[in-house]
Amino acid sequence: MALPDASATNLTPKRGGTFRLRGEDPTGFDPHLVPNHPRTMTNLSFTHSRLVKIRAGPSVSPGTLPIEPDLAESWTQPNSTTYVFTLRKGVRWHDKAPVSGRELTAEDVKYTYERFLTVKGNPTRAALDPLERIDVVARYTVKLTLHEPCAWFLDYLATTLMWIIPREAVELHGDLRKAEVCIGTGPLMLERYEPGVRLSFVRNPNYFLAGLPYVDAVQVIIDDDPASRLAAWLSGAYDFAPEYGMCVRRIDLDVAKTRKPGLQTQEFTSLVGDMTMMKIDKAPFKDLRVRRALALARSWREELNANANSVGVGVPNATVPTALKEWSVPIDQLSPRGRQLYEQDLPEARKLLAQAGYPQGFKTVLEATQGFGSDYLDGLQVIARSWKEAGVTAELNLKEFGAFMASTFIGKFPTIAHSLRGGTTVADAYLYGFHLPGQAFNTAGVDDSKLARMILLQRSTSDRAKRRELVCDIQRYLAEQAYYLYGPSATAIAAWEPYVKNFAPNLGHDYGGRLMVSWLDK
Repeated sequence: MALPDASATNLTPKRGGTFRLRGEDPTGFDPHLVPNHPRTMTNLSFTHSRLVKIRAGPSVSPGTLPIEPDLAESWTQPNSTTYVFTLRKGVRWHDKAPVSGRELTAEDVKYTYERFLTVKGNPTRAALDPLERIDVVARYTVKLTLHEPCAWFLDYLATTLMWIIPREAVELHGDLRKAEVCIGTGPLMLERYEPGVRLSFVRNPNYFLAGLPYVDAVQVIIDDDPASRLAAWLSGAYDFAPEYGMCVRRIDLDVAKTRKPGLQTQEFTSLVGDMTMMKIDKAPFKDLRVRRALALARSWREELNANANSVGVGVPNATVPTALKEWSVPIDQLSPRGRQLYEQDLPEARKLLAQAGYPQGFKTVLEATQGFGSDYLDGLQVIARSWKEAGVTAELNLKEFGAFMASTFIGKFPTIAHSLRGGTTVADAYLYGFHLPGQAFNTAGVDDSKLARMILLQRSTSDRAKRRELVCDIQRYLAEQAYYLYGPSATAIAAWEPYVKNFAPNLGHDYGGRLMVSWLDK
């Protein structure tokens, strides 16, 4: 595998050492039984592989997502509904029972995708909705046939949902929740998992890309307290900043630069933002005036100012997060009615509530989780105060993280809920998955035939420029409907030590992909 980033900057890779980073405690190791969330997917990114992946390294600007081969050596697209992948030969599973280092074949791809589509409880099944048939053409060749064209299909295959898994491990244990069956073909192997403490990964000596990874090990330390993990990083315990995405909270940046001369940093728009989900078939949220009132009561600028990650620096989001810059419609390009929701107007919010039959406002129970951390909860309080100023009192019902993801996040809540979003790097997922009837993430219960036609049309449009126009038109329409309410995203600051070379941040959970091409020089 060529490493243009290294050669372009005259860097000579060095072997050895251990990357140390603050990471997440996984909610199991089965990629088909959890949402595309960092708790599981960042860890699987060290151990597993996909057919295709997002290129990593300093040549890739954050927010751009170029696709390159992973397990696939190459692929062709004979027509709009057929993809033929040729796999690399000699790829071997980790040398762990029950797979014991056997060679990966096209049968593994077929098994993985069929399980993805059929296993009970997969919340992200929609990612492979277009897939109709999987044919093993030869030992190293697999043909994927879609029931209709989907211009986003390769993008979905490159996400951190699409890890290829071994049949034997599933058959032995029934699923892949346990650490002992965290078996992939990726650059590192899970050596030890101490729940709530750490995950220890070691170099895979049989990795299919010769010479990679450069490091011998990765230590992922679990620490859910922002102050504690900042202190650990400042004292030298980590090689990267301790927040999600190897980022430092903006409120902590000055002290970090003082304590760490030569610290390398890069700013980019975070994919993560908040989302308010409302049951639009139930009072009071079935009334568009109520949904618009909640939006008008909020101030995205105040929310950014109160956020330790942003300290006022960030951007508002339309339906597609602004971080996906090719596909997100700029707020100033929304219709006047859509733009109105991005400027706080408490008198207008109260007026709309009165028109909807709530002149004194109303009380509601807002489901959320403490599992997103204290900074998230601080932001949620800012939103609740804004709503209260308009007359809506939201009593928080905070759920344990696992319970929240297994229920509230997939729509099992009475009337209104709040969450973070930003797990996927595919713009279409924010449209198709959240707005078509029957989809697990259509938590609002959207059933809009005009919208459905618009979404299906853009999915089938291969011309990229035309598809972008359609995606922007959809977002303009959605801004007027206010089926969901979206909060802003911080301008994030990735930070890493000067002795970490060839690293660059990007969107999504692929920590393993970014660290695989990086090395230590100390």
